[in-house]
Amino acid sequence: MSVAKELPVKEPPSSNLFGDLRRVLRENIRDYGMFIALFVIWGVFAVTTDGVFLSSRNISNLLNQFGYIAVLGIGVTLVIVIRHIDLSIGFLAGFLGAVAAIGLTFWGVPVWLVIPAVLLFGAILGVWPGLLVANLGIPAFVATLAGFLIYRGAILVVTEGSGTIIIANDVFNAIGNGFIPDIPGELWPGKHLLTLLLGVAAILLLIYSEIKGRRNKAAYGFEILPQSIFFLKLAFMALLIGALVWVLASYNGLSWTVVVVLIVLAIYHFITTQTVLGRHIYAVGGNPEAAELSGINVKRITILVFSQMGMLAALSGMLFASRLQSATTTAGTAWELDAIAASYVGGVSAAGGVGRVTGAVIGALVMASLTSGMNLMGIGISYQYIVRGIILALAVIFDVATRNR
Repeated sequence: MSVAKELPVKEPPSSNLFGDLRRVLRENIRDYGMFIALFVIWGVFAVTTDGVFLSSRNISNLLNQFGYIAVLGIGVTLVIVIRHIDLSIGFLAGFLGAVAAIGLTFWGVPVWLVIPAVLLFGAILGVWPGLLVANLGIPAFVATLAGFLIYRGAILVVTEGSGTIIIANDVFNAIGNGFIPDIPGELWPGKHLLTLLLGVAAILLLIYSEIKGRRNKAAYGFEILPQSIFFLKLAFMALLIGALVWVLASYNGLSWTVVVVLIVLAIYHFITTQTVLGRHIYAVGGNPEAAELSGINVKRITILVFSQMGMLAALSGMLFASRLQSATTTAGTAWELDAIAASYVGGVSAAGGVGRVTGAVIGALVMASLTSGMNLMGIGISYQYIVRGIILALAVIFDVATRNR
């Protein structure tokens, strides 16, 4: 009878808290760098705007404004992970937002049918650049540049009659402008109680997930964080979520836009970290030839990734149209640049195989924070573009400098 031996836990020797903290930050700078950048940006704007930047109203508006770019960023992160690019997503999103507006306004299609239909249409439109890239070997830059021009023209075609299509559907418009309902009664005057309860639930879920993950790593003998750093990390993340939830609860609570972004993020985080499909996507990005030899259908993965990009472009376009309560001829302009910038700021690597969807959301928040803060400071749009370009360049330099760490 054999007795199973418990694998030793690889916990690094601990000398002191600050020493451990420096080592962990140095070894995981790619993961923590974007959070550090976000805190620095928020701190600078909090000081330069006399606290207006961190007001409940501004933070709520900031989160609503970044939603459509965050959704695009999640999708394009996977495209970059498999070593491709998609330049068509901006005008594709604008076009599909216009399609949703036409369905609601001119055709009288109910909102519960318009949303899934447009998402499906977006997924179908995302297939054709995937086919060009995967089956014909056409560079993604060229294939999606063609889409860029096609969808730009398509927006002008569908809006040429009225220019701007006004959306009068209250349910659809609530997605971009509404907030989740509160618990009836004045149990806590001035606070959105349901938002606070959801925040507490999120913190508890985070703690449970982190502890479970730590135990699983320990069971298989993987290296884990020193206990002091682990608890410090938990406290920091709980404090961050708690502070953000408190700020939102002091205004109107969680918006439906934030809820949509969180749902998309949760689904994609699960797919990319817990499923075979997710492992195949990163395997294709890391080494397509080796992935093919190991039995992974690289062409199918490529087509699937471009298809999901089309679906998220549809969602992004509807979020934007819902927020504006209209579809315009300029919708989608430069969105692809903002989404790609958000992905790179969030830690995706141009070399492929590296990047997290959570990073894309943080990257979108960084770029939106820069815009919001500079607007509050009265900085002109020309200088804003320069600053955002410098931030993107620094993100790419950071990627190259830390790629082999």
